[in-house]
Amino acid sequence: MARAPLPIRDGLGPDRIRMPAGQPSVTVVDYLLGQHPGEDWDTRLGAGEVVDEHGRVVDHTTPYQPTRFVYFYREPAPEVPVPFAVDVLHRDAGLVVVDKPHFLATIPRGAHIRETVVVRLRRDLGLPDLVPVHRLDRMTAGVLLCTADPALRRPYQEMFEKQRVRKTYEAIAPALADGEFPRTVRSRIRKVHGELTASEEPGEPNSETLIELGERRGALARYRLRPRTGRTHQLRLHLNSLGAPIVGDNFYPEFRRRDPNDFTDPLRLLARRLEFDDPLTGEPRRFESPRTLEY
Repeated sequence: MARAPLPIRDGLGPDRIRMPAGQPSVTVVDYLLGQHPGEDWDTRLGAGEVVDEHGRVVDHTTPYQPTRFVYFYREPAPEVPVPFAVDVLHRDAGLVVVDKPHFLATIPRGAHIRETVVVRLRRDLGLPDLVPVHRLDRMTAGVLLCTADPALRRPYQEMFEKQRVRKTYEAIAPALADGEFPRTVRSRIRKVHGELTASEEPGEPNSETLIELGERRGALARYRLRPRTGRTHQLRLHLNSLGAPIVGDNFYPEFRRRDPNDFTDPLRLLARRLEFDDPLTGEPRRFESPRTLEY
């Protein structure tokens, strides 16, 4: 995607609207007022904050541009603040590694825009080009790699795509009375776009996790999880398939809604460690979260 013609502001990039062909609009403003009347276009236009894809300021005389984009800033809806910090584990000229807390989304999407790792770090570190090179879901805490230089994104992203990163997770889940460890779980995971949960189904496995048993404490145990693949909700599903759903999981075995104001029962899943050979220097790298999962 081409670089947006408006800069990042307060950690957020601009929104954009594509102007379709076949519209009767004479000007860009005609179209915006007719199709999106709920927006405060007068204020944006007065501030010079509506531009076309070439960065030219749009005013009331700008001709309609079918199939082209118009860019502007949109104020997101209010969000419940996540009361946990993003801790920086490593920072150099191009790489930023952080320890993400539970409940904080990685990227802006849906109801979570400002309360995300990306927006917080862009704003707090003054790094408008910062992006994650992989993702942790909102309820998972732990080590997250980001780049601050667009030229470095591809080499680090390819590490994950080509499975050149050694990932170690920890989870708290029920202790199993039977079953030998370590054990490898393989299954076919299916995730339908728009549905919150994934499922396991018959067929050729597309996911694999090595599971090791750590300490036991009463009815619970600490597990080490080493995924070889990265399917959506893979670790949750694989532990759940053994009869040991992760403590705090509101998706499996059954979905239950969370109170957005309640931060007292996190998913006990932690991306503990990432290890890889740096794609630029070949240097072995290892980043580890100091966070403790509570029983």
